[in-house]
Amino acid sequence: MSVADLDPSRIPRHIAAVMDGNGRWAQRRGLKRTEGHAAGEEALFDTVEGALELGIDWLTVYAFSTENWRRPRDEVRYLMGFNESLLVRRRDELNERGVRIRFVGRRDWRVPKRLLRRMDESIELTRDNRTLTLTIAFNYGGRAEIVDAVRALVAEGVPADKIDERAIARRLYDPEMPDPDLVVRTSGEYRLSNFLLWEAAYSELVFTDVLWPDFRREHLFAAVRQFQERDRRFGGLNE
Repeated sequence: MSVADLDPSRIPRHIAAVMDGNGRWAQRRGLKRTEGHAAGEEALFDTVEGALELGIDWLTVYAFSTENWRRPRDEVRYLMGFNESLLVRRRDELNERGVRIRFVGRRDWRVPKRLLRRMDESIELTRDNRTLTLTIAFNYGGRAEIVDAVRALVAEGVPADKIDERAIARRLYDPEMPDPDLVVRTSGEYRLSNFLLWEAAYSELVFTDVLWPDFRREHLFAAVRQFQERDRRFGGLNE
């Protein structure tokens, strides 16, 4: 499938992706799980190219969850170093393509300071770009995000009768980020796994059996085709 097969008037503004299946991809090939994470880099950047072709405004990817700290220590250590080196290798390329890099998630003591510096450098380098906003959910959990928003409300002394959906939304990790129109999950799993729980309330969900390292822009286009076949009612009725 190509961009030409899609209705240009119904391209989602924001697509989010759960990049799942790296470990299984490696294990099926007799490789270490970390090799699957490395192979996932090509999938990510081909997907970014596909998003640019589609003219999507926002692409959000689930890179590391608050639950991923439970993984083996060596794998976690690898992922910290891999994400740092990925930013160093790719941020100039993304900047040249007009991609703005952002992050959502907790910036707590578990995230190495060197990685936090790379994240801040990438944000600063690309802050004025507007072709595509690539948001990386790192040390992110949907429940944690809601908890942190509520904590902010309490800390600010907001009265209970003033707390509504808008008040919470303004205190999420990136209040500027629009809700995703489409959430794609790879690897044949059928769940959100604590990803964008607040924001995905009315997102269209597409699940594919493709393992993330094998995911390419053609799979993204196919997901958008499914999106375009859906009837989005947001709790109401379409005439």
